[in-house]
Amino acid sequence: MPYRQGVPARPVATRPSRGRWSDAQAFAALDLGTNNCRLLIARPNGGGFAVVDAFSRIVRLGEGLAATGQLSDAAIERTIAALRVCSDKLKRRNVTLARSVATEACRRATNGAAFIARALEETGIHLDVISAEEEARLAVLGCHALIEPGNDPALVFDIGGGSTELVLIDTSTPVPTVLDWHSAPWGVVSLTEHAGGGEGEAGRREAYTRMRRIVADSFADFASRLPRQVERPRLLGTSGTVTTLGSVYLGLSHYDRSVVDGLVVPAAAMRKISADLSHMAIEDRAKLPCIGHERADLVVAGCAILETIMDLWPAERLGIADRGIREGILRRLMGAQKP
Repeated sequence: MPYRQGVPARPVATRPSRGRWSDAQAFAALDLGTNNCRLLIARPNGGGFAVVDAFSRIVRLGEGLAATGQLSDAAIERTIAALRVCSDKLKRRNVTLARSVATEACRRATNGAAFIARALEETGIHLDVISAEEEARLAVLGCHALIEPGNDPALVFDIGGGSTELVLIDTSTPVPTVLDWHSAPWGVVSLTEHAGGGEGEAGRREAYTRMRRIVADSFADFASRLPRQVERPRLLGTSGTVTTLGSVYLGLSHYDRSVVDGLVVPAAAMRKISADLSHMAIEDRAKLPCIGHERADLVVAGCAILETIMDLWPAERLGIADRGIREGILRRLMGAQKP
């Protein structure tokens, strides 16, 4: 979902060295997460960019990582296959400049470096393993335009497959200023493998409570640093979890980025959807449009993380962004300032 060949083989500069980019030049951003492989190819367009091509596939690169400390052979094969598709697109679109990043799964895996080397050899794509802080900043740069107007600090979050990033920002400047940030080692894959499951409705409720407690503990230090006097908290989420729940809220029969990206939903409605999904059997969740079999087992962990975020930053409304790291990378490549 959206909820180098002909390209430098090393991490590239974040802005043009001289002049302006031609509108005919194509740029690419690839985000390889613990759960998804996502590519965006775009051309400059005024103060922003126009998307030329895109690709997204659930690869579950981090599946089993919590138990073994390694990327599994099956997960690597799925991911290499997705990267080959991305490589073909980069060639066809004559991409001038690209950056490909990998996040939590490759940061944690003992065989992460070997996987990165194999990906480069077999697909020509050099994956730059970025820090959690850069991951957070790129997400903010990619989606901050969707934050609701206001004067108080805003909280932007990205629920990934292997980690969750929280960023407190000041939006009074043209490019938001990061006031504080936090990365927790729990995403939809890692939390599901660590604390998910449960037999029957009582077991599912117990597992959900357990997940919420684990996430709250991992947020505790950040929560203690948050400002206490915020008149109107603003909250913006960018991840498959919030786009999926936004689709459920709208009752969509299939995912539609045009109505989900920029959607603002009452926080109470998102809590109800989260609670309802957490109590449902996996086969019932799989029947819901925009969840399906690919996301049925992971969405509950995402709900647990989301509800815990809403506990620590009690906004009345939740903004939803189907944009983030890839868009942040593109803005960097095209010359946007770092938040």
